[in-house]
Amino acid sequence: MRDAFIVQSIRTPGCKKSKGAFKDTRPEDLLSFILKSAIEKTPNLEMKDVDDIMIGCAFPEAEQGLNIGRIASQIAGFPVQVSGATVNRFCASGLEAIAQASLRVMSGWSDITIGGGLESMTFVPMGGNLPRPHPEYSKQHANLYVSMGITAEIVANRYNVSREEQDEFAYHSQMKATTALNKKLYTEIVSTPAHRFVNDKHGTYKKETFLVKDDDGIRPSTTAEGLANLNPVFALGGTVTAGNSSQTTDGAAASIIMSAQKVEALGLKPIAKLKYYTTVGCKAEEMGVGPRYAIPKLLDIAGMDIEDIGLFEINEAFASQAVYCIRELGIDMDRVNIHGGAIALGHPLGCTGAKLCATLLANMKERGVQYGIESMCIGGGMGAAALFELCE
Repeated sequence: MRDAFIVQSIRTPGCKKSKGAFKDTRPEDLLSFILKSAIEKTPNLEMKDVDDIMIGCAFPEAEQGLNIGRIASQIAGFPVQVSGATVNRFCASGLEAIAQASLRVMSGWSDITIGGGLESMTFVPMGGNLPRPHPEYSKQHANLYVSMGITAEIVANRYNVSREEQDEFAYHSQMKATTALNKKLYTEIVSTPAHRFVNDKHGTYKKETFLVKDDDGIRPSTTAEGLANLNPVFALGGTVTAGNSSQTTDGAAASIIMSAQKVEALGLKPIAKLKYYTTVGCKAEEMGVGPRYAIPKLLDIAGMDIEDIGLFEINEAFASQAVYCIRELGIDMDRVNIHGGAIALGHPLGCTGAKLCATLLANMKERGVQYGIESMCIGGGMGAAALFELCE
C-alpha cells in the first residue's frame, strides 16, 4: 500500500457549550471555515484538487445533519465534483474520518482527501434530540445506553482510581493548558469567526461577527482545593465531578492527506504519515478503558513497544478512565497530553479525534518526536488508537 501523508492539520478553538464563544455559531459555519482554511494554508493546492471529504460527527442531526460532510464543503466553496460523507464512531468519529480518508490514498483510490471532525454540543445535545433505545433489548442490556458519567464512576470503583488521583490529574490538565496558552503553543489553532446576536437601538437583534483565537474553557485559577470541594454529579457519594470530567464543547478540525506523488508534484513538505489505526471493543459500562486495550493492539500491529512512542494524546473523557489507562499501560506522564487535555480544553465529541490529530502533530513538530499515538475511549464500549510518524 502507498503512504498517506498529512500535509495540513488544523482546528478551531474549542468553546464551551451554550456559554462559550461559539454558542450562536452554527456548526456548518465552523466546519466550512476550517475546511476552507486548510486549503488556503496549503501552498499550491486548490479545492478542485480534492477527491473526497470525510467528516466525523457523533450526533449528525439537526443543524449538523443532512450529511454535514457534503453540506459544509459546499458552503465552503468546494466544486460540486468534490464529494463528501459523514462518519460516526461517537468519540472517535474525527479520527475514523481521517483513517478512512487516508485509506483511500493508501489504496490508490484517491490522491488527495480531507479527513476532519465537527461537533456543536450547543446546537445538538449529548444523545441527540430524540434518543430511542430498543425497548426489549435495553431491558436486558441497559449498560449499552448508560450515561457516560456513570461509566466513569464504574471505572473509578472497579479499578481503584481515587478522588484524589482524579482531581490531581484534572489540576495538571488545567495547569498544562494554562502554560501552553500563555506561551502560545497551540500552533494548530486557526482564529475562527463566530457570531453573536445583540440588541440594537431599535429593539431588534443584529448579527455580529467576531474572531475567536483561543480555547475558552481553560481555567487558570484552578486549585487542588477548589477541585476537592466540588460535589459528585453522577452518583451519590461518587468521585466524578464537573472538575475532573471533560468539558462539553463546540469545535471543528480538518487534515489534508495526500499521496507521495501529489506531495512531490505540489512541492509540499508533509508533516507526518498515518501509519496504523485500530479499534477494539470493551464492556459498555466501563467504556473508558478503551485506550488501555486499543493502544497495545495498535503497537502489536506496528511491531513496536510503549517505549518507542515519544508523545501520546489520550482523550481525557474523564480523569478516572485516563488515570487508569495511563497507569495500566505504564506510560510516563511527561509524554501524555503535554499541553493539557479535554478536562481543560473540551471534548467536542465527533471533532475530538480530528482535533487531537492536529494537536499531536503540532506537538511532535515542537518536540521533534518521531512517533506519536492518539487514542480515546468511545461510547458504547470501544477504544481507538492511531500511530503517526513525523516526516523529516
